[in-house]
Amino acid sequence: MQEIDKLRKEIDILDNQILKLLNERMERVKEIGRVKQTSGTAIYRPEREKEILDRLKNLNEGVLNNQAIDAIFLEVFAVSRNLEFPEKIAYLGPEGSYTHQVAESRFGAMGNYISVSSIEAVFHVLENGEAKYGVVPVENNTEGAVGTTLDCLGKFNSKIVAEIYMDIHHSFATACEDIKKIKRIYSHPQGYNQCRRFLEEHMLLGVEFIPTKSTAEAAQKASEDNDAAAICSHIAAKLCNLPILFGKIEDNLANQTRFLILSDFKNKKGITNKTSILAKTDDKPGGLVEFLQTFQAQKVNLTKIESRPTKERGFQSIFYMDFEGHIDDENVQKVIDENRDRYDIKWLGSYICGG
Repeated sequence: MQEIDKLRKEIDILDNQILKLLNERMERVKEIGRVKQTSGTAIYRPEREKEILDRLKNLNEGVLNNQAIDAIFLEVFAVSRNLEFPEKIAYLGPEGSYTHQVAESRFGAMGNYISVSSIEAVFHVLENGEAKYGVVPVENNTEGAVGTTLDCLGKFNSKIVAEIYMDIHHSFATACEDIKKIKRIYSHPQGYNQCRRFLEEHMLLGVEFIPTKSTAEAAQKASEDNDAAAICSHIAAKLCNLPILFGKIEDNLANQTRFLILSDFKNKKGITNKTSILAKTDDKPGGLVEFLQTFQAQKVNLTKIESRPTKERGFQSIFYMDFEGHIDDENVQKVIDENRDRYDIKWLGSYICGG
């Protein structure tokens, strides 16, 4: 016990030093915040945060792994931003949704959050100036692109300022003690479709499926229905006091969703950048091929292309594209300039890859 008491006293001394250093850091942060507000510079700087994390990981020689460094310092960054200038963050709710978890991972427990009921509502809140940032899902590696998000990127003026990849694990939660007596299953359609193998194995595909706007809403509804279950996150189930019968029921154990952070500013260049655009090409044979050849000519690596209907007369499509590089890179500018007069191109944002 004497050895433990001695170690605890040493930890107390270290904690005191950490607190002092954190306060010193926050004093500098407040000064930076005053300068940023005067100059109109964005408070959230994903590329700067990535530089800090990379530097700390390279310096690290202790027991902390990279994930621990991310967890600790992302929360420090979030507290810092709140000291610089508290700003609101809109997300696809309710509380406990995967989007809420992603928002908290970047904006911290102290963030001023606005929960809204749909992806389009996130864009509306940003457009109306009710929030500075918005968080929405854009694609899943099992179910593919989130069409509503791609459509809203075309309709609204918000810019992509960051992307976040999150591992998605679904739970089967219910207050019903006998799985054979479950009469209804609540979930977001994507969550439901990502768990079809589990549902088939437990003979639940014939049970009434009631779609919800989010898996968190599914947990809420199932918590009020003793004959129902929810496919949701373990956090959503916990918030609703809904017992988890099975965990990690998704078909693909590598199930991952990509989320976007939206705002109204242009990022500075980082070390590794990605740019997103929407492009409406000529409605003629070879129109898309001609456009893509300009990327090849300038050695711009195209990483994603997704077609969406324009929802106008006929069946013309608009293409969502991701490619490596920043909009200010010379070769990217050449691609845009070469096609500006021929195609309808909308720049959606340049941001840190996976940042």
